[in-house]
Amino acid sequence: MPSRARAVQFARFGEPTEVAEIVVEDVRDPGPGEVTIDIEAAAINPSHLLTLQGKYGIDFELPMVPGSEGAGTIAAIGPAVARYRLGDRVLVPAYAGSWRQRATVKAADILADFPRAADPVQCSMLLANPPTAYLMLTRYVDLKPGDWVIQNAANSAVGQYLIQLCRHYGWRTVNVVRRKGMEDFFARLGADAVVEDGPDLTDRVKTATGGAPVRLAIDAVAGAATARLAACVEKHGTVINYGMLSGEPCHMPPRETVFRNVSLRGFWLTMWLREYSTRHDREQVYALLRDLIVRGVLHADVEATYPISRAREALAHAARGGRAGKIVFAPQSEALP
Repeated sequence: MPSRARAVQFARFGEPTEVAEIVVEDVRDPGPGEVTIDIEAAAINPSHLLTLQGKYGIDFELPMVPGSEGAGTIAAIGPAVARYRLGDRVLVPAYAGSWRQRATVKAADILADFPRAADPVQCSMLLANPPTAYLMLTRYVDLKPGDWVIQNAANSAVGQYLIQLCRHYGWRTVNVVRRKGMEDFFARLGADAVVEDGPDLTDRVKTATGGAPVRLAIDAVAGAATARLAACVEKHGTVINYGMLSGEPCHMPPRETVFRNVSLRGFWLTMWLREYSTRHDREQVYALLRDLIVRGVLHADVEATYPISRAREALAHAARGGRAGKIVFAPQSEALP
């Protein structure tokens, strides 16, 4: 018999707290090759807020349930599924819409599973931010131990994973922030240097690195911030843009692109998943990152968790600046309807 479960749904674009609705949906039993997952944790990312606002840059068919990542346990198993057992903790496929209590998916689409004792909240954040940081660090420049990487929006979720990955692999980070006062936070993550953004960023970076060359820049801001990062990398260096927090296109003056041969590349995880990777590639990357999460090498701070029924409160919290961690849905914290 199909079960009933709560979900966050929106049927029009607008302010997330206004367009998000709580619905009760029928969840079908798993068919051949399928499993049903009780979703335990699903984070709210900036991209999700942009999706509800209609600003993410791709078209969506409405109504829809947001949430591109989550973790949960297998609650039911259909015929012809041999790999999983009831109670196994797994990564929820991106298409499932993880802001819900329960989802039925194809077992073959599950990219990672976890030890049953693993923290479901930390597991739930594996799908998007850790591979974004990892792939930007490894696909474009052959970094060697001791090499420097610079990034802006360093206190973002991707930025925090990037610092932890660099510490793990022996790469050094210059982390650009908008204001002082977060030195202890970055030191705990393993950052090597923290500098304030501004017109004199190049000089500040040279001081922080002792004049060592910076081979790779990671840009989440775009606009004039892209040009400032480009000026900090060495000749023939690379800038990778993966976001536009400024709301502006990337600026790269000819003095960088023409006279210093600095390259500007773009990265979007969805494109890598769909077009630039095989299933073997995906499984390899996610297995590596899963193990780092389980071992505690990678960790995301969480400020608050909310049940699905308090979705609008959770979205308002996620939209506030100055947070100390992620906002996460805990769908199993309340009983199924």
